[in-house]
Amino acid sequence: MKHIYFTALSILALTACSASDSVITSEVVETAASVKSLEYPTSIAPDLADRFSALALTCVHQEFPNKIARTTNTAEEIGRPKDLFPAFYGCFDWHSSVHGHWLLVRLLRVGPQDAPWREDAIAKLNQSFTAENMAGEVANFAQPARGSWERPYGLAWYLQLTSELREWAGETNDSQAKAWLEALKPLEQDIADSLKAWLPKLAYPIRLGTHNQSAFAFGLMLDWARVSGDADMERLIVQRSVAFHNDDVNCPLAYEPSGEDFLSPCLMEADLMRRILPRADFSNWLTKFMPSIPVNGSGDWLAPGIVKDASDGKLVHLDGVNSSRAWNLYNIARALPDGDARKASLVAAAKIHADTGVAAVSAEHYSGSHWLASFATYLMTDRGWNE
Repeated sequence: MKHIYFTALSILALTACSASDSVITSEVVETAASVKSLEYPTSIAPDLADRFSALALTCVHQEFPNKIARTTNTAEEIGRPKDLFPAFYGCFDWHSSVHGHWLLVRLLRVGPQDAPWREDAIAKLNQSFTAENMAGEVANFAQPARGSWERPYGLAWYLQLTSELREWAGETNDSQAKAWLEALKPLEQDIADSLKAWLPKLAYPIRLGTHNQSAFAFGLMLDWARVSGDADMERLIVQRSVAFHNDDVNCPLAYEPSGEDFLSPCLMEADLMRRILPRADFSNWLTKFMPSIPVNGSGDWLAPGIVKDASDGKLVHLDGVNSSRAWNLYNIARALPDGDARKASLVAAAKIHADTGVAAVSAEHYSGSHWLASFATYLMTDRGWNE
């Protein structure tokens, strides 16, 4: 169930749409049958879990090549990745290492319980999630020169990692998940505190298709706040989200994707707002925000991104945009009221994007192999849907 702070935000509440421009349920009667048979991701297939886990197992402790993006005060502070980031030095950069570790936790929790890679995954996580390693991560985060380091993308993914462990431990009382969560809690607290200090200062949304995008990070942060019971974080994110996006209209989806996107500014915003608005209000908001969604059940209204050189670290981002668009589209469809004629077209486009995104996950080029499996795992294990 969504936790919504509309009492405090009533001045920003949606204006009700007229019957003619709200949910279109009677225009296209022939889509009714297809709406009833909509399919969404459920459990991940063993072969996909094998593929995705293999990529994470390869990279979580692969130190090089590595991109260290951190402001330093002195030359002496510049060191090798493993010294700077004792837990998260692999997978090319810090945030990719974080969500590579998340991938392993996620698949241990919801993937095949008899998979041959599980023992190796547990060993890798035990190697990373030690008190000593996490003390080093906390010390790095406390560096006065770090500035906006990994904000918001990497920090949001870290909260996703601890959310996964917290839910796993809460559901099963799993001792291993509880031990890992305890090891990660000190940095979790530091990250949460830093984001709470940042959110009131953020005057405008960050409408990019890459790491700095605010909508994607807000979604992960909001999910964490609800799992962890952090009401202050939840309130801040809901307030900022409504202030930024409540009155948005006519999002220019036709301008997407940009040449290096791995997140859709339009669809990710809608995926954020469906977490906040009641179902009927979200439907009305979406009508104004994306009025061109078809009602005929077609899926070709949104073409997947094209990658012309998968060895290029920026161009390969578009393989990721296909997976992230897919989970956006699935979630938006499920957040709409039953009978909404837009559902079929949203799901049809999601399936096309999902097939394209998952097929692109490959070990051929490290430019993509160090991170694309995380996005595909988020998609195929249905992580974004929490209702």
